[in-house]
Amino acid sequence: MSKTTRKTYTPKFKTAVAIDVVRGDKTLSQVAAEHGVSPSLAAEWRDELLGGADGVFGKTQQDRERKRSEEAARKRHDEALPEGLPRARACELLGVSCVTAYRDMAGAETARGGLGDGWPPEDERLAALIDREHVAHPAYGARRIARVLHRQGEPRATRWRVARLMGLMGIRPCCPLPSLSAPSKASRRFPYLLRGKRVLFPNQVWSTDITYVQTGGRHMHLTAVIDWCSRYVVSWLLSDTMRAREVVACARDAFEAYGTPSVMNSDQGSVFGSEEYVSLLEGAHVTQSMDGRARRRGNVLMERWLRTLKSECLRNEEYDTPAQLGDIIRRFVDEYNESRPHQSLGYETPSSWYFSGIAEAA
Repeated sequence: MSKTTRKTYTPKFKTAVAIDVVRGDKTLSQVAAEHGVSPSLAAEWRDELLGGADGVFGKTQQDRERKRSEEAARKRHDEALPEGLPRARACELLGVSCVTAYRDMAGAETARGGLGDGWPPEDERLAALIDREHVAHPAYGARRIARVLHRQGEPRATRWRVARLMGLMGIRPCCPLPSLSAPSKASRRFPYLLRGKRVLFPNQVWSTDITYVQTGGRHMHLTAVIDWCSRYVVSWLLSDTMRAREVVACARDAFEAYGTPSVMNSDQGSVFGSEEYVSLLEGAHVTQSMDGRARRRGNVLMERWLRTLKSECLRNEEYDTPAQLGDIIRRFVDEYNESRPHQSLGYETPSSWYFSGIAEAA
């Protein structure tokens, strides 16, 4: 059997992939398939490109010198070990944890998508096979990839070993999660504050939620925020990943454009209980409310708007790219807010109710 080598990607190639993802003409999975990389790698490069954009022209000579000195110190540390002395034994002699010794090396290698020269050849060979299988079938998890590799004559590719290597490489299955509303163990929970509460004016109560939208045989995530009193959609955001970062960006856009509500309601999804989202609401002095478990009507206004979007708009439209989908949603939101009559508002528009209510409150 010929030896399988791990792929390495140049900064120029990573930049080209990241720009294609940011452009929005294709989904994340489509861009990844065209360039022969995993969707998780493409998303990571996109985030690195956007996260480092502000500092492209702000790097100082001092920053570059510090980085070079840190790399040189790490290299000297590795060369200082006596030949033939295992790192675990060296850590034992020095009285430090192996986790501490490996942390910098593992973090640096994971950040640049590699496994490093210190990894066993067998792990590096299996990692290359896992990467190839993940690119071919992005929806496969550790169990399924392990079964596929086992059928290909890799008996040592157990599900636990595959899961460990996938975690170290920073890749995960690219598929819809079982439930968007399921809280994680680390997410915070808040009581439902709207039971029996009368909503009398705009910006008193807002609701937010996330839904899947199919596009080109794949899916995107749509986050939206709606005002309870007027049914006015104050913000929405289309993204190819479901993380707290996108939910926070959508809520922050709403706060900057329309001010802050007294109460922000959501379901018990893990992104709404994340520290990043909770900190945003606390910093804006917004009281957070969450639906009770299995309470379908707790976020009914947001759920009904998402149903209206899909039944009245998306079902009748044709689109293949995220950019086309975004244009369609943008036109529908403008029509919904400005010209679509709403039965519960006496067949007036959400826009007229929202801004007239704001004027009366002022």
